[in-house]
Amino acid sequence: MSDVFLLYGAVGAVAGVLSGLFGVGGGVVIVPLLAMVFPSQGIADELVMVMSVATSLASIIATSVSAVAAHQRRGAVQWPWVWRLAPGILSGAAVGAVLAEHLPGRTLKLAFALFLLFVAGRLLFAKRAAGGSGRVSCWRNGAAGAGIGLLSAIVGIGGGTLTVPYLVKRGVVMAQAVATSSACGLPIALAGALTYLYLGWHRSGLPPLSCGYIYLPALAGIALCSMFFAPLGARLAHRLPAAGLKRCFAALLVLVAGRLLQQSWPIF
Repeated sequence: MSDVFLLYGAVGAVAGVLSGLFGVGGGVVIVPLLAMVFPSQGIADELVMVMSVATSLASIIATSVSAVAAHQRRGAVQWPWVWRLAPGILSGAAVGAVLAEHLPGRTLKLAFALFLLFVAGRLLFAKRAAGGSGRVSCWRNGAAGAGIGLLSAIVGIGGGTLTVPYLVKRGVVMAQAVATSSACGLPIALAGALTYLYLGWHRSGLPPLSCGYIYLPALAGIALCSMFFAPLGARLAHRLPAAGLKRCFAALLVLVAGRLLQQSWPIF
């Protein structure tokens, strides 16, 4: 068990460094890494992806609390935007978890691979968005929050790749958008993780030390190490060339997406 825990700690360390280094949610790296590790732990193929997503969301709770505390000390979190988006996020994340439970593992892998390609494309080609108007109807904010929560719960992320562009388009300064996105990641992770916990509570065939679809040994190792290593990634981000780092990380995401596509469609 100690060797396995160290393995999950390594996953958390990688996720923490990359999250701090590139400013993307840890789920982008946690989910595919767990999907590669879980089969070696005897977890059934049909459970690998849903447990990877659920465990990723649970680990994001801890990292979100840490990130929000750091941003709040700098006064960067725009709480009015959090309250506007939170109702939609909570409902969307719960629905997303229910949908993901009924999707085949192969479909979840395909969905996550496509999401990784989307993130890679944004890293490589997205231009700085011009600020827009902050006046948006409650219905539009609710729909945006629901969409962010839905997709985030299906693929196991904190939603930053979706929330930040939406806030910037609404006229929020980039630094504040990143901070506010971290705060929005907490309701995504809470609603998604609790729904996965409930849905898997009476599921047969789960490995020992599971809490619903959340695998506790992986959660402990990832949460502890990602919180410890994220500041290291943040420090490196200020010392290394940003453009080159983004290209390298985008290339890594494309490779991981290709691996997931190959597992989903063996003809690749």
